[in-house]
Amino acid sequence: MRHFRFILIVCISLCSVISNAQFKMPKFGKGLNFVSKDTSFKVKFNVRIQNLFIVEYDMGSTDSIIMNRFDANFLVRRARLKFGGYAFSPNIEYKMEFGLSNRDISTNKEDGLGSDASRIILDAVLKWKFGKNKNYAIWVGQTKLPGNRERVISSGSLQLVDRSLVNSRFNIDRDMGIHLKAKWKFGNVVVAPTVVVSQGEGRDITAGNFGGLSYTGHLEFKPFGDFTKKGDFVAADLYREEKPKLAIGLTANYNDRAIRQGGQLGSFVKDTLGNYVENSLTNYMADLMFKYKGLSIHSEFGYRMAAKQLDFISKNFNTGYGFNFQMGYLFKNNFEVAGRFTMVRKDNDYSGINDTNEYTLAFSRYIVGHNLKIQTDIGYSHDPAFISEGVIRYRLQFEIQF
Repeated sequence: MRHFRFILIVCISLCSVISNAQFKMPKFGKGLNFVSKDTSFKVKFNVRIQNLFIVEYDMGSTDSIIMNRFDANFLVRRARLKFGGYAFSPNIEYKMEFGLSNRDISTNKEDGLGSDASRIILDAVLKWKFGKNKNYAIWVGQTKLPGNRERVISSGSLQLVDRSLVNSRFNIDRDMGIHLKAKWKFGNVVVAPTVVVSQGEGRDITAGNFGGLSYTGHLEFKPFGDFTKKGDFVAADLYREEKPKLAIGLTANYNDRAIRQGGQLGSFVKDTLGNYVENSLTNYMADLMFKYKGLSIHSEFGYRMAAKQLDFISKNFNTGYGFNFQMGYLFKNNFEVAGRFTMVRKDNDYSGINDTNEYTLAFSRYIVGHNLKIQTDIGYSHDPAFISEGVIRYRLQFEIQF
């Protein structure tokens, strides 16, 4: 019922904006745009839906009945509402994003952290651009931290059906904090540093800070200039870069006295008496994106270490390292073939992750870019010590966003 009330309030608010603003009909996938009569504010509204079919076959199962080794599922992978625009001045922007699918609004069941409230809010951030060329910005609010590129790329703009295991094990996700951004150009070379101070417990936490804060530093380097239409944060070379383009990202994050397995993500770590266990986590990430005439290459490395090794708790911190490499080619009919190799390794026997190798082959048909597409992939993942006892997975996903 509370979700219905939330959607109703959003619809009423949108109708109010429509009645007092000028409406501009953009192209499909660009959202609905409303600008006030005096141009003092702008609202852009988008809707996204991802419907997913997935089937897995467990080769390592000891069940004698073959059919019992299969697991199939249909689900709404993502269903989201997005709002953005500016207020008072085009230099003061805002973004709000709300998740409505079950995976987006899973509850915080820890006492005092979420009060079993649904975590509907994904982004709620205010952005102020300043400087002579507007090449500096301050962001305040809840949004993605500037971590690995695969995480910063929207889930609606991915090359495969979903992100890799490196991302799921080592990304630093969303958090509440303050971002200071800059962008400098030296001829064709682009350098863009970002510094963030955030709370450290992740999104939609209602209690105060538990340990220390989280500190993130990120450096973006593009030696051949900017990509077409910010294509370094869009998977697949949909814009068919006429000249080679390369982006390299480096990230370091220190989460002081974290209480979740991955810092901003994962279960809350407790001892046998139910007390929270603190452990400072350090993350290092490196990534690159290369595009040229339909060819795209994307690679990432992630490493997380903890200040202490803990052997007295059942759910430990996710420490270790991982590497991901993927390559795709987009044909002129907007059909793409892509492949991915991923490896993840734990750094000690008490780590919360498992050693895994994964191989994925993907096919995509972009009807209207990433805004209307069909994607499918087949993959095989296994413990490197048991090559013949892994899991075969097939996925088919339909995406629409407007």
